[in-house]
Amino acid sequence: MRKVVLVLVFAVLLLSVVACQTGAPPPPSAGPKPVIQRTPTPVPANAEEAIRQLIVAEGEAVVQQDIDRLQAMWATDGVVTDANRTPDNPSDDKTWKNWSAIRDRYVNIVFPSNPAFAEHPNIRVTLTGDSATAMADTKIGITNVKDNDKWTFRKIDGQWKITTLTFGLAPK
Repeated sequence: MRKVVLVLVFAVLLLSVVACQTGAPPPPSAGPKPVIQRTPTPVPANAEEAIRQLIVAEGEAVVQQDIDRLQAMWATDGVVTDANRTPDNPSDDKTWKNWSAIRDRYVNIVFPSNPAFAEHPNIRVTLTGDSATAMADTKIGITNVKDNDKWTFRKIDGQWKITTLTFGLAPK
């Protein structure tokens, strides 16, 4: 009987020790990325509507940090310029030329700010054949300024692409 009691005591102690040990949790699985919910884009009725949709989609892709979608919107030779809120003084501008530099700007400057929204209200589009310009207000993060962004577009292989974005145009 004493052996049985000792075996039971030993078994209880062993189970207690095993139950109290906390090993490192298994590493998270490298499963698939979460699916990004995109707003369905209707087929635009005309070029002006296509430009407006492209500007709205750019803001949406910024919020979703969707670099692949942004790349599809930009011409490979695109240019982004920060006018530094001094539109009459180009000497203090910061410029990113070509998709590679623009991508770095999105990934290293824009995405880390993690904006909850990026909107461009009051879009005014001017069309000239297969080119277009647009002026828009900016609402992103704590920024809410009028006439801050100037965009240019070009129709490439039947699709409108962003060719330039100059932001920070609203004077200090």
